Amino acid sequence: MLQVVQYQKDGKMEVAELPAPKCPEGGVLIQTYYSLISAGTEKISVANAQSGLLGRARKQPEQVKLVTSMIKKEGLMATAKKVMNKLDSYKSLGYSLSGIVIESDAAEFAVGDRVAAAGAGYANHAEYVAVPKNLVVKLPESVSFDDAAYTTLGAIAMQGFRQAAPKLGETVAVIGLGLLGQITVQLLKAAGCRVIGLDINESLFGLAQKFGCELTLPSSAASIETINAFTSGYGADAVIITASTNSNEPVELSMKICRKRGTVVVVGAVGMNIERSHFYMKEIDFKISCSYGPGRYDANYEERGIDYPFAFVRWTENRNMQAFLQLIGSGKVDVASITTHTFEIQDALKAYDIITGKTEEKHLGILLKYPQEKASPSNTVKIRTIEANSDLKLGFIGAGNFATNNLLPPLQRLVKDFVAVSTATPINAKSSAKRFGFAEATTDSFSIINDSRTNLIFIASRHNSHAQYVVKSLENDKNVFVEKPLAINFEQLSEIEKAYKNSKASLMVGFNRRFSKPFVKMKDFFANRQDPMLINYRINAGFIPKSHWIHDEGGRIIGEVCHFIDCMIYLTGALPISVFAQAISSGNDSVQNADNVIINIKLSDGSIGSISYLANGDSAVPKEFCEVFCEKKTAIMHDFTKLELFASGKVQSYTYDGKKGIGEELEATIGAIRAGKQMPISAEELFATTKCTLYAVESLKTGLPMLL
Repeated sequence: MLQVVQYQKDGKMEVAELPAPKCPEGGVLIQTYYSLISAGTEKISVANAQSGLLGRARKQPEQVKLVTSMIKKEGLMATAKKVMNKLDSYKSLGYSLSGIVIESDAAEFAVGDRVAAAGAGYANHAEYVAVPKNLVVKLPESVSFDDAAYTTLGAIAMQGFRQAAPKLGETVAVIGLGLLGQITVQLLKAAGCRVIGLDINESLFGLAQKFGCELTLPSSAASIETINAFTSGYGADAVIITASTNSNEPVELSMKICRKRGTVVVVGAVGMNIERSHFYMKEIDFKISCSYGPGRYDANYEERGIDYPFAFVRWTENRNMQAFLQLIGSGKVDVASITTHTFEIQDALKAYDIITGKTEEKHLGILLKYPQEKASPSNTVKIRTIEANSDLKLGFIGAGNFATNNLLPPLQRLVKDFVAVSTATPINAKSSAKRFGFAEATTDSFSIINDSRTNLIFIASRHNSHAQYVVKSLENDKNVFVEKPLAINFEQLSEIEKAYKNSKASLMVGFNRRFSKPFVKMKDFFANRQDPMLINYRINAGFIPKSHWIHDEGGRIIGEVCHFIDCMIYLTGALPISVFAQAISSGNDSVQNADNVIINIKLSDGSIGSISYLANGDSAVPKEFCEVFCEKKTAIMHDFTKLELFASGKVQSYTYDGKKGIGEELEATIGAIRAGKQMPISAEELFATTKCTLYAVESLKTGLPMLL
């Protein structure tokens, strides 16, 4: 399929061939008919990426702070690597479109439904899009596809309108008469308000007057007296700012033209260095409108499809979208008059030349039009011709930050033939394929496993998907490396054990810490021990909000604590026989109690391990600390940067680079496969570690120790 993308490193725009997305769980797959270019928002986004690194730093100081913080924590080289990796990718554009449903996994929609869709990262400028159900609405029969492409922008304007809460007969000023402003003017007029329109571009006044502005003025202090006269000296009851600028002038002007105890609502992206005195003297109600409305940025609502009760949240973002379409259908809002240009998707770059000023041409609403004949979208695109002439042929599933920063770079040195990469989003598949030299990019992960050209499958997708891909790979007798966790419940683990027993292939899980230099040295330090060990492992894991996906996919004990259990198995050479876990009991609703636990493990050789996994500590504290006591000797590991070995009253200290053994792990794995040997971690240990994490969660639920 064709999609408008921008390469992050140099800002170059492209209409690229990408794999079509798969229909999402609980959502729909849409064939796009029209999408709207939001000239203000997309101009800023495109221009920022084209301004070079220094220019971006000046325009995005908050990103500079994040990078600075990362440098302090991870070092200059590691941070630079992550930043460059981020830039070596494509970015999607667009967030408002219309089309028809061609596949549905939501009961609310059927194939053939005419719909509008919203959401950055979902409703992209692409021939096919996969969208969660709460970001999709059906079109009234009276609304055309081209008009419906404005739905998202209309919902944004409607939420700003609702925040202002104008009443019949009130005077409302709209600062900024671009796309949002022109729609807002129409909403206010339909509500029976007197409307004042202000903008620095006077060529927009004619359209605003057509839509109901009784007064149109330049957006400057020179217009204040005219507005005072128009409002009989009181000022506007409300001011809605729909302008897009870094300047504080729109906010400053709003304070001066708003009446005492009036309302100012910021909808557009404007400077907000607010002078207190004007707000204080007038007691102005200052509000920020959150995009399309309630539900925006709530993962439960947008991604998981959990709606708010109608009686308690009358206007969600989805219901705002529906209401806007009804206004178009009844003729109370006219978006056709806003449209100045329509380009075929193949010619999309001409549209961006206009909004960025490369082509000087008056514009307002710009639509992209897509082929509307029925077609079968392909989930795979060819990047290059593969030269399959080596022993290992890699298929890679899931290419998020961890995979692209830690797994794929070393694999480039170890494996020659990169056959195909799969990700949930087309643009990430394209970015990863281009960057790492895969022959194909796809959104269909099972096609990689079923591909006769692959014999090594790496899995680094979301946690809840690991088991199905592992089972399918083993059933196809393909060697598989899966990032932790191996499984998120006992049923999945049982299926994997069964598939492994019946397979000719090898299985490896990404428990990398045992391969790190500090742990290898520690293991050697206790090589001749006869007594059991006592191991304390403290992890300052950091806070993750409850809305994060990891809490829905097994949680952090299953997702990460498995690493530290594996280290104990490695150091002792023994398997867990019992586990007991306890979590804090906090009354703070933002705290995930299970993220703050102490887990005690008894191993088969008599050793004891204690894991303190903490999410309530300060981020400045190093993440991992491990100490081992045995036979009057002690080893202390400080976050993979330092190892202290105590024996006979003396201490030996070793310093390291902080790396956690991923490179060594991959070398050992690939070497074992090539040599036809057992994987560097035995299947017995992999299954035992996974069972121990699952039983730790059971222990939290029951409050009892669990026997393995």
